[in-house]
Amino acid sequence: MITEIVILAAIAAFLGLRLYSVLGERSEHEEEPARHRFDAPDAQVPPAGDRPAAPVREPVRLRSVDNTSSANENAIRAIASADQRFDLLAFLEGAKAAYGMVLEAFWKGDKETLRDLTDDDVYTGFSGAIDARDAAGETLDNRLIRIEDATIHSAELDGRTARIAVLFVSDIASLTRDKDGTVIAGSLDDAVESRDIWTFSRNVDARDPNWVLDETDQG
Repeated sequence: MITEIVILAAIAAFLGLRLYSVLGERSEHEEEPARHRFDAPDAQVPPAGDRPAAPVREPVRLRSVDNTSSANENAIRAIASADQRFDLLAFLEGAKAAYGMVLEAFWKGDKETLRDLTDDDVYTGFSGAIDARDAAGETLDNRLIRIEDATIHSAELDGRTARIAVLFVSDIASLTRDKDGTVIAGSLDDAVESRDIWTFSRNVDARDPNWVLDETDQG
């Protein structure tokens, strides 16, 4: 019998995702740069003759709630310098969206969505956990109540590979039912705080805008 604790452990053990993107639409006569979930929203672009001079980019500064070590701040600046499209606040918003998407897909047993969001190794882990749950005749009715915070835990630019670890603090209500629909573990009235560290990586030179979750840990 898979208990609530085992389900939460499975999430921590197998979580991983490939953050797929919504690409910018391309007209028949013109191509626009691909946009993705971690891009800052673009303002409407005026005609070339009416465009003002490009503003000077402000230095990247971590918030006081983030890990503000000089190494992390320097790494974030290096990533922003290497990838002119990188925006820290937009990245954190995208990371929160990805966190919720992958949890919901795993809980629902939505392999199709997980196939789109994960690489091969991580998908195999998710798929195996879902198959084991199905074999036991159990279903999850978990709820992500809220994400209390998402902050930078660590960052580095290793060659041309950017790696950013995000600490998520969230409240999750977990409930497990057996094949007859009877509750065997958990309660939707009792949310538990979860602290997870997900590390996202991306080659800053790649045309592909996807970020990959390549490591998970508990905070």
